[in-house]
Amino acid sequence: MKIGVIGATGHTGQEIVKQAQARGIEVTAIVRSTAKANKILGSDVPVIEKDALSLTYDDLSNFDYVVDAFASREATYQHLDLAARLVSAFRNDATTTLFFILGASSLKQANGQPLLDNILKENAGQPWIQTPIQQVHEYAFLQWVDNVNWTAISPQASFVPGPKTTYRIGKDDLLTNKEGQSKVSTGNLASAVLDEIENPTHLHERFSVVDD
Repeated sequence: MKIGVIGATGHTGQEIVKQAQARGIEVTAIVRSTAKANKILGSDVPVIEKDALSLTYDDLSNFDYVVDAFASREATYQHLDLAARLVSAFRNDATTTLFFILGASSLKQANGQPLLDNILKENAGQPWIQTPIQQVHEYAFLQWVDNVNWTAISPQASFVPGPKTTYRIGKDDLLTNKEGQSKVSTGNLASAVLDEIENPTHLHERFSVVDD
């Protein structure tokens, strides 16, 4: 099993890389800075140093899974641009699965409305607001794609750094833990990603994960 992780030095990406190594999965970090990757992940992790939006099919076709854990603090439409670029590159390729880390904004609340509605209401004008908006568009785009192998995962309303413990999965609704919190750690999300990679059950689907 070979996987490449785009954005491997981010909070989510580095957790996926570390857990993949612990499982004996051959993992490559796809990053803008080799030096940063070596500092965070160690020098034993293979690296592809390239801007995410410059990646080509030839860069990625050797992987069984390409995990898109890309995060941008700048032009947040880049999330959608990267998804479209990856899908275009892998049209009609049955050997590689694209795995997208989406936000929680497209998950449904108890009233049936997407979490994005509350995010917009409570955070109007914030500079980061385009990220959840674009990730809703990204999920909508993926649902039209049927000739590329893809899977996606969403965290919960609260997505925080933390260790792997135990988790539950769902589909399109916001979930809560035993304390009634819609919350998941980076460790549990990474574990859910790798469990899906090792035993795939959500091809052409998005699923969600919550701390147990």
